[in-house]
Amino acid sequence: MATAPETAPDRVARMPTRSPGLLYGLGFGGFVDGIVLHQILQWHHMVSDVERWEPTTLAGLEINTLADGFFHVATWMLAFAGTITALIAWRQGRLAPSWSFHFGLVLAGWGLFNLVEGLVDHQILGVHHVRDDLGAPLSWDLGFLASGALLLVGGWLLHRRGARRLASSALRRS
Repeated sequence: MATAPETAPDRVARMPTRSPGLLYGLGFGGFVDGIVLHQILQWHHMVSDVERWEPTTLAGLEINTLADGFFHVATWMLAFAGTITALIAWRQGRLAPSWSFHFGLVLAGWGLFNLVEGLVDHQILGVHHVRDDLGAPLSWDLGFLASGALLLVGGWLLHRRGARRLASSALRRS
């Protein structure tokens, strides 16, 4: 039995999902923060601005290392969730995302990570700052927030360009 040809609305309904790119961005943004700022540069740890857990003592460094480990588990879970949602989308028959569609979302997710982490951990909770090794960390914290805003806006614009191109090519094929 022959099936009816797919219509333009059917193709558009199968557009790629946004969740894998956003989840990858949140996870990878956390990896960059944890690997570069926590481990390589050693500017801060998760709770390095909490007085009783200062990383200048062995006990404080142990607590901060443990907190960093839990942070890395959480960011790994976000990246893994991106993989799971990508697999689900493929099984649903959704179109594969274009580079700009997907990487725009990855950048936007990274920016969202920086904004949320910067606002919650640096400003609201005050558990650490971008540079805990300096006397006046506010300028570094504001720079981190600005980088998050730039990544979010730039990534979203890149994503929208990719989404428009995918939608127009899907309509042309119908």
